[in-house]
Amino acid sequence: MNPLLLTDGYKLGHREQYPQGTSLVYSNWTPRKSRIEGVDKVVFFGLQYFIKEYLIKQFDAHFFNLPKQEVVAEYKRYVDHYLGVDYDISHIEKLHDLGYLPIEIKALPEGSEVPIRVPMFTLVNTIPDFFWLTNYLETLLSNVIWQPCTSATIASQYQKILLSFAQQTDRDNTGFITWQGHDFSMRGMSGTESSILSGMGHALSFSGSDTLPVAKAFETYYGADVTKELVIGSVNATEHSVMCAGRKDDEIGTFRRLLNTYPTGILSVVSDTWDLWKVVTDYLPQLKEEILARDGKLVIRPDSGDPVDIICGCDHDDPIIAKGVIELLWDTFGGTTNDQGYKVLNPKIGAIYGDSITLERATQICERLKEKGFASTNVVLGIGSFTYQYNTRDTFGFAMKATYVEVNGEGREIYKDPVTDDGTKKSAKGLIYLYEEDDTLKFKDQVSKAQEKEGLFRTVFKDGKLLIDEELSSIRQRLA
Repeated sequence: MNPLLLTDGYKLGHREQYPQGTSLVYSNWTPRKSRIEGVDKVVFFGLQYFIKEYLIKQFDAHFFNLPKQEVVAEYKRYVDHYLGVDYDISHIEKLHDLGYLPIEIKALPEGSEVPIRVPMFTLVNTIPDFFWLTNYLETLLSNVIWQPCTSATIASQYQKILLSFAQQTDRDNTGFITWQGHDFSMRGMSGTESSILSGMGHALSFSGSDTLPVAKAFETYYGADVTKELVIGSVNATEHSVMCAGRKDDEIGTFRRLLNTYPTGILSVVSDTWDLWKVVTDYLPQLKEEILARDGKLVIRPDSGDPVDIICGCDHDDPIIAKGVIELLWDTFGGTTNDQGYKVLNPKIGAIYGDSITLERATQICERLKEKGFASTNVVLGIGSFTYQYNTRDTFGFAMKATYVEVNGEGREIYKDPVTDDGTKKSAKGLIYLYEEDDTLKFKDQVSKAQEKEGLFRTVFKDGKLLIDEELSSIRQRLA
């Protein structure tokens, strides 16, 4: 599709609504509010994807590289019938004649943690005739970028929770954290691009992921190489259809067949198709010697019920349910007690829970395991669409707002500050200078053009060209 059609309909009239003589529009992208308790910084991520995929690839393929008459006629056909007018498309013709997007984007490095209300990047037109283009791109930009920033931020919070508890209960095994949060979200996301963008955000903090296209996306947009670095990874794992096909009356036979099929490596087996507690207390003890003889780990996957209670146990009349999966696995397979005094399961056995995990539940699982004397690293958490799809652009209040324009050669500092709002929608004013103080990103607005150029923003895109091309490894390192 012509990417100029990827916009809100009301953008079509804004060019003629600006004051006569407007020649420049300067805008910024900012997270304005956090709706997740305890999160006051947002991970900046996804702009390079947006630039490569849309501002370069799609604009070239579906606009600049097509015959002018063809793309202009298509644009006019849709807009005329949409608005019910004879729409003037001269500005679209001029853009096609120019052959590139006359836009400059200045941004922080991706992977930066940005405080709420601090801008992440700015956009401005580089040629006066195309002042209208800056905010015309707002819709597409917002549509694409809010989700990778949001998912990257939430994944980072999971990583911080898991790392904190690992340091408290299993400090010699903190390297395991990269696998302890596993992306299970793809099937529940709103589309393939949503899955990829969110999945890439997850993978800034974790290596574990079942969202396979993320590997290809990181190679395409962020200079990764799956043959030379760990981008994402996973293990052999069953689903309920496999277990059902093996019959309920021979579930132990299915386990035994799987163990023989995969004599080495990690094998994850969904274990609540019928009776989780029977699997853990009956079948696994019968298979104990075979499990211990394997060159690898068997991972038990409960997939229903309250994840905190299932993993950690709860106050229940049934002593089996009261213990929970981790303690029951310890009863059968044992393990070691580390120098911090916490129990670590035998490396031949483990558990993963991947249904309805949230930041709160992840914290509760780690806390309950710690209270019972078990290391938090005894369990892997599958993080799914319950975490990554239950968000909107408003989760962190993302918005792109114009704060400076030039009209007839005169600079005007502009802003919004609705009297009916609680302050969330109040924008910056004028040009922006970004700086660091006490290891915290801060900004000043209403600065001169000279000062604006001296700040931390780097020009990453200008006049159709990507000027800074960052690799996944550097972004991960920056966030870490």
